[in-house]
Amino acid sequence: MDSSPSNADNTPDGQCCSLSSGPLSQSDSLRFSQQFKVLADPARLRLLSILCDEGCGPMSVTQLTELSGLSQPTVSHHLGKLRESGLLIKQQSGRTVTHRVQKEAFSTLRQLLSFD
Repeated sequence: MDSSPSNADNTPDGQCCSLSSGPLSQSDSLRFSQQFKVLADPARLRLLSILCDEGCGPMSVTQLTELSGLSQPTVSHHLGKLRESGLLIKQQSGRTVTHRVQKEAFSTLRQLLSFD
């Protein structure tokens, strides 16, 4: 029986895929790992999916609370984490605060994960 690694994607031996356009810098590695950590929470993914389903925002905490079934403090907490990681943008108009998806951040994550 052959014990050599399988070549399921039919790439010539010695070639591999690459993330993005080369090795990540230390700062990019830190930023991306923080974003992935934030996205690893099911409540945050749910809130993000609601925002995306509604056209990427803007949506208020009240709207997101109603649609998600989560409590208002929980929604506020998770939106804060998504904002801190650069995945959401907070907008204020008078007393109304809304959040929208930072599309450029997701574009960058998509590019990072696109294999050559």
